Amino acid sequence: MTPALDGRPGLTRPDTLLSSVEGMLFDDRAEEALAVSRRLVHADDLRVRVDARIFGLVALINLDRADEYAAAVDAAFEAARQYPEPGRYGRLHALAAVTAYRFGSLERCVTHMVRSAQALNAVELTDSMAAWGWHNLAIAYSYTGFHGYALSAIEKAREVADAIGLPASDFVSPGIRLRLALSLDQRGDTDGCQRILRDLVQDAKQKIADGVFDKIRPINRTNYGYAAARLAALGFRRAAEGVDCRALLGNGTSRRAADLRSLGAVCLAIAAGRPIEAAARLESVIVSDETLGAAEAPRLRALAYLATGDHAAAYAADRQAFRVACAGMERLHDLFIDGMAARLDHEDLHRRVQLYEGEANTDPLTGLPNRRYLERYVADLVGHGKSAILGVCDLDGFKTVNTVHGHLSGDLVLQRVAGILNRVMRKGDFVARYGGDEFVVLLPTTSRAEAHEIARRIVGAVKGEDWQALVPGTPISVTIGWAGVGGDGGFTTVQEAFEAADHAMLAAKTRPRAS
Repeated sequence: MTPALDGRPGLTRPDTLLSSVEGMLFDDRAEEALAVSRRLVHADDLRVRVDARIFGLVALINLDRADEYAAAVDAAFEAARQYPEPGRYGRLHALAAVTAYRFGSLERCVTHMVRSAQALNAVELTDSMAAWGWHNLAIAYSYTGFHGYALSAIEKAREVADAIGLPASDFVSPGIRLRLALSLDQRGDTDGCQRILRDLVQDAKQKIADGVFDKIRPINRTNYGYAAARLAALGFRRAAEGVDCRALLGNGTSRRAADLRSLGAVCLAIAAGRPIEAAARLESVIVSDETLGAAEAPRLRALAYLATGDHAAAYAADRQAFRVACAGMERLHDLFIDGMAARLDHEDLHRRVQLYEGEANTDPLTGLPNRRYLERYVADLVGHGKSAILGVCDLDGFKTVNTVHGHLSGDLVLQRVAGILNRVMRKGDFVARYGGDEFVVLLPTTSRAEAHEIARRIVGAVKGEDWQALVPGTPISVTIGWAGVGGDGGFTTVQEAFEAADHAMLAAKTRPRAS
């Protein structure tokens, strides 16, 4: 029977249960940790509720329940806003980075990693949450190929842990060095790879000799086991002796542990001179790309073919591994270019909206003028006898973004669209966020023909954005409706013009579009 969440004598206190959840996560008992965390989110103590959300997200990640990530991330950040402590924000952003990477959204992943580092660096009173925040950030860096940052972050985690008296064995993270080693091998530097793998195997042997190996987390024992098996697969069987690969690969119940076992069995088959068995295993194995990188399976296939003497097939598989490994670096390069473009858009937008300073007149999410300022702007325009064309821009696919990726991702989309609109507008045009996923553009002294040209530019700019990098599988487009304001036949208020333009926009949505 699960104990009640109550502070009365004889019953388990919420903070005690939180400690037990940490122990469950450490021991790879994610299902149990998730069940208790979900009960703790209703505790009276606000800190307990926030930490329960964080631990629940960790459990979901370990269980690879990706369909629950978006809602869990949104709920955790909503709770954290009520308890704004930088260590918890830092850990949340690190975990959110891992979930974004799981969905292939490298841009959101990098954004969360940057925010995580900023929050963790702002921590003044360190605690276990900050230490594990640095640890989770190190894992996120490692998954995405920022290996130098990963090593620095895990060292920071150890420093914080040492300062507050946490066991050093808790922050042993061989998986970070393992992914670094494999990334070198996948890109052709096998010598560099085997040196790191040798260090990992020697590290494991030393911990076994010191009698501390059993204190290490199960997933990390599995990582040591894979390092030894991979070293043997490269032909260095004697260097891997003294480490029971099969026993170590049997540790852990998480998805990552299962992936390591599956690929570890392939490595052991290659090392034992059974390459045909290894190749057959690779044909049926299904592993997640982030565990060891998408290039690991083709690299192992190359080693298996090489062992059979099929050098042509080995070369082809090796080239595939190289291409896959380098594709990740190319994505990071593209992300840097796109990120700089988005930053310039934001800076340009910031300069533009300085004209509308004041919280009462500005949308806090996008920095654009809000509906209140739009109404004043139009009233002033009409009052001076001027005319304009008002356009309602509605985002297509936005609801799916919120459903699939969560509201935090939806916010990033809205901010990106604000930057795009600002970029394509002419000098003197006006852009505002009306509410939800609707934006309004106001084009003074503009003809209908000119308005349609502006619409074409907006539609093209939104369509041309790399939404796959931000919210994979949920492309964003825009539909625009127009109405006149002021002048002969134009509406005199924003509400009237908005309703007319909104009707035109809805009608445009029903018309077939050119492919």
